[in-house]
Amino acid sequence: MSVTPCLLFSGNAEEAVDFYVSLIPNSRIVETTRLDGKVLMLTFELDGTLHRALNGPEAAFTEAISLMVPCETQAEIDRIWDRIVETGGTPRMCGWIKDRYGLAWQVYPSRIDEWLNGDPAAAGRVMQEVMKMVKLDLPTLERAWKGEPAPA
Repeated sequence: MSVTPCLLFSGNAEEAVDFYVSLIPNSRIVETTRLDGKVLMLTFELDGTLHRALNGPEAAFTEAISLMVPCETQAEIDRIWDRIVETGGTPRMCGWIKDRYGLAWQVYPSRIDEWLNGDPAAAGRVMQEVMKMVKLDLPTLERAWKGEPAPA
């Protein structure tokens, strides 16, 4: 048995999936299901994780569901974040961003789990910095975790 998220789009699933697989490395469209010549559903992988996109009635995403993207470097954070913004996305606080289709993403440093689950004082410093940011800044968060002062 496996569980696969299915994202409901209002007629633009194919456009959204094309964008998503271009955004995340090691991603691809696995299958396209058509009904009466129109795209009904797409099965796709984002870096090996299976998803489905369904064209359906008018629907809207909320922040109750988001795609989490752990990034190893600031360059990765910048590339994904900037691409979502450049294509009509809306930045939110604390590393959250909504794409032009209304789907929320969390773009964050992959080490944040380690930082938040370790020393409570370091975790507090990291969260204090996260709460001030829109796009997360890896060097600033790393300095907070280490307890180092910000550069002058």
